[in-house]
Amino acid sequence: MTNEQNVVGCDVKSRMKAFIALVMSISNSSMYGAAVPEAVLGEFLGKSPKKLIKRLELEEPKVNAWIDSMRASSPTRVKSTIPASQNPHNYTCWIHHHPSALHVFDQIICKSRGKKIVAFLDYDGTLSPIVSDPEKAFMSKKMRATVKDISRHFPTAIVSGRCIDKVRNFVKLEELYYAGSHGMDIKGPTKTPTSEKAILFQAASQFLPMIDEVYKILVEKTKCVPGAKVENNKFCLSVHFRCVDEKGWSALAEQVKSVVNEYPKLRLSQGRKVLEIRPSIKWDKGKALEFLLESLGYANSNDVFPIYIGDDRTDEDAFKVLRNRGQGIGIVVSTVPKQTEASYTLQDPSEVQQFLRRLVDWKRKTLTTQRNSTKCKPFCTIVDRPRTN
Repeated sequence: MTNEQNVVGCDVKSRMKAFIALVMSISNSSMYGAAVPEAVLGEFLGKSPKKLIKRLELEEPKVNAWIDSMRASSPTRVKSTIPASQNPHNYTCWIHHHPSALHVFDQIICKSRGKKIVAFLDYDGTLSPIVSDPEKAFMSKKMRATVKDISRHFPTAIVSGRCIDKVRNFVKLEELYYAGSHGMDIKGPTKTPTSEKAILFQAASQFLPMIDEVYKILVEKTKCVPGAKVENNKFCLSVHFRCVDEKGWSALAEQVKSVVNEYPKLRLSQGRKVLEIRPSIKWDKGKALEFLLESLGYANSNDVFPIYIGDDRTDEDAFKVLRNRGQGIGIVVSTVPKQTEASYTLQDPSEVQQFLRRLVDWKRKTLTTQRNSTKCKPFCTIVDRPRTN
């Protein structure tokens, strides 16, 4: 069966409506003799044809709303690469409220004075570029070196929708905290003197059999949508539609929704060119951020300054936590204006790398100044000591 035939097979709803309407028109047409009684049609179709069409019409706006939402959260590659200068009014207004973290770096540092910085970093679209194949979302050597340096000076966590094993395989740094599956699977550093006390927290262990079951079903269901890819992130599932033609989004959304509807304990949400299936528990990247801060001893501390950098809708939960706490800052990675709880912005992973590098350089300079100041103190004490007669 060809891909085109598969797509046609998936678009059942629109063809069902057309078929029912055709049958009704034929039944009422005099050229075919007496009209077919609706009861007969109902027996043939499974219920009253008028009620069936009405039900389909009621569901259609819901599907359309989903498609509109998918478009809004997943701008096309062409649109996402349009320079901000081509739409100066919207971008200027947005950047006024969400200034570049690079341009106001000194202001950010000023806000963090006297506080302990803790870095939280999303992976895809933040440390690595968004790519067509999620299995090839590699971070650059320069970025890896920068993240390694960041972790030497500040507690650092990678907070990702991917499962821990996958994101750790990409990052390849054992000195970091990792929160995978949108924070439902958390582990501490394994390359530290206290690695035996590494954090281990799994918020949704009881859902693992259900997640595996749904994964297998979705793999089969989505075969009819060319370009769709289902990724098992252990405690959640990701259905990628980055390589799906927009004409196939409706069919894909229907396939995924039809499966998730059979599992009330799971919920469906969206990200950048991805549909996310997660357990219906009150746990997200924001909760993971709070858990890690508490584990680090900063639960009720005013001396901490969390910096969270992310590009996806799922990162908004963490941005909101920081805003509500009145601590630290959220930085959204985006080339286009978007609604966000973040205070600042960076355009792409290259700017993220620049920002993190400046943070490292600032910390090293501060430590050097402190060491030099300490070395001068004994000398200054002798020189400044008043003479006695």
